[in-house]
Amino acid sequence: MPEVPAVPGTPALSAAVEAAFADEGVLARAVDHFEPRHSQRTMAAAVANTLQHGGVLLAEAGTGTGKTLAYLVPAILNRHRVLISTGTKNLQEQIYFKDIPALRSALGVPFTATYMKGRANYLCLHRLDQLRAHPASPQDFVSTIDEWRRSTETGDRAELSDLPEDSSWWSDVAATAETCLGSECPQYRDCYVTKMRQRAAESDVVIVNHHLLCADAAVRHSSYGEVIPECHYAIIDEAHHLEDVATQYFGISVSNYRVADLVRDAERALNLGQIEDPDSDLRHAIRRVDDHSLTFFGALAMARRTRGSLNEERLRIGPHWFGEVLDDGLGLTSALDALEKAMQTRAGSDEAGAQVNEDAATIARRAGELRHHVTFLLEAANPAFVYFLETRNRGVFLRAAPIDVSAIIREMLVDRMRATVMTSATLTVEGSFEYVKGRLGVEDADSLRVKSEFDFSEQAILYLPRKMPPPKSPEFADAVAREVLNLVMRSEGRAFVLFTSYAMLRTVRERVERSLPYPIIVQGTAPRSVLLNQFRTTPNAVLFATSSFWQGVDVIGDQLSCVIIDKLPFASPGDPITAARIETIVANGGDAFRDYQVPLAILAMLQGLGRLIRHRTDRGVLAVLDPRLRTMTYGQRFLDSFPPAPVTHDPEAITRFFAG
Repeated sequence: MPEVPAVPGTPALSAAVEAAFADEGVLARAVDHFEPRHSQRTMAAAVANTLQHGGVLLAEAGTGTGKTLAYLVPAILNRHRVLISTGTKNLQEQIYFKDIPALRSALGVPFTATYMKGRANYLCLHRLDQLRAHPASPQDFVSTIDEWRRSTETGDRAELSDLPEDSSWWSDVAATAETCLGSECPQYRDCYVTKMRQRAAESDVVIVNHHLLCADAAVRHSSYGEVIPECHYAIIDEAHHLEDVATQYFGISVSNYRVADLVRDAERALNLGQIEDPDSDLRHAIRRVDDHSLTFFGALAMARRTRGSLNEERLRIGPHWFGEVLDDGLGLTSALDALEKAMQTRAGSDEAGAQVNEDAATIARRAGELRHHVTFLLEAANPAFVYFLETRNRGVFLRAAPIDVSAIIREMLVDRMRATVMTSATLTVEGSFEYVKGRLGVEDADSLRVKSEFDFSEQAILYLPRKMPPPKSPEFADAVAREVLNLVMRSEGRAFVLFTSYAMLRTVRERVERSLPYPIIVQGTAPRSVLLNQFRTTPNAVLFATSSFWQGVDVIGDQLSCVIIDKLPFASPGDPITAARIETIVANGGDAFRDYQVPLAILAMLQGLGRLIRHRTDRGVLAVLDPRLRTMTYGQRFLDSFPPAPVTHDPEAITRFFAG
């Protein structure tokens, strides 16, 4: 692993970090709007100590701490390559495009940085060649990509501002690991993923997001699947996201879309003459896979409609669930096995020096992996996984997710590092790190909690209505609508109204929109980024949204002055993953509600409330309409974790707060 050459006379890391954050240090002199903060210095010193001596540090840094600089400065001054992973692309871009240039100028230390996204964000030149040669290719799309290709250095689809986020044609040219030919690809030298990997291997700071981090770790058994270079120092920001992302990427999933992609790519390779098929047996094998896939996934969709409530997003299944569907699944595995063997024959062998047909070898590998995954899912017998079925639009997804990812995170991520820092604004429950330590497999981690620099006693007020019916009551929606209308009128719009379900969002919106004199923006009517821009630029706007707006959203200033939350965000016990985790805790003698469901809901709630105060000059009202905060014993656990804002039950106090 290359290191930045040491600068003669460089002091020890802790001393260098302390000097950088001093009142008259380089940051104060060179970084715009930099303010010396005690909490930031405390965190930076702890990060430096961990990087120097190794181990794991959990650092909760409240909003306003300046935690990004608190870990970036020690990471850069440590003079070893460091991997930084974020929970959102927004933070990833902020670090690369804003913070890194500022620190390069301020610190006076030579270092390089690379910003890496998942492979599917990059153009695959080989697949573009295939699409261009196909007689049914979309010529307008191909021409656009060809023109862009001549000027792009990165091949990152984000540069194509006019390309819709859900473009179906992009998936035909994306550089996915599943379709990659590796070093045998005729375009390997010019490949954008290859170049990105090379840049990262020569960089001192490698910036990724949790999705790429986990996807990369999950394919490291492949000779060319991974893209992140070897690093021995890692900083995981927004670490509260990590369990969910790891659950997704270390699971197994098959769908009608995945099989259809295999069939399409195989047929295209035949039609373009990349794979020879003189007696049409390959084409027959491909057709068999397609036919059995239609039958199997059609049967799954039918079973989904007849065996479970369609109100449930996911339907949990077990080893004896499939019944007659099992025969259709076995038919698909048999067809995939035949395709794999036929493609292996066409691929040939390089043992005698013969040239391998990499297109055929790749199709064979994909067919074999699909067969293995379908077999694993049909057995549904591994007690470490929970199995479930999803239907979404025309997609049918059969999935298995690990019930406990703590050991996986430990083995695949933490144990590979000499030092790991995990940080977020929300890691503790009632001041304790025990919950997150267990979920992330870092029971032996050191921990640090630095308070927010904001004065919540002056900047915020927490409103809890005196009388609200229970959330399961038929009257609850009417009561929520009345409170929302009252609060938003007092705040003159400028509000996020956050719901735990789309059903409640729709109901409350229907009941208040005619009475509200302010513009209403509703999740689902446009992409998330567009809605946020609308909110920021529309005076007195009110945003109605669900879980995706509870995290990673920054609106600074008076434009957001009120955050209203309808219910405590408990994960649904009907969700297969949540249910399996509850069962595992109970089976091990634990209290799932106390030790899992409540802490998980507290951290989700803190993320939602954290949207309000993002700057020292922000002021606003936090409102939680769920009466269980007052009526249930566990409500005090939530209140003990909330920001230290004054609590009121009187709506007039809100009027006085805004007047003040």
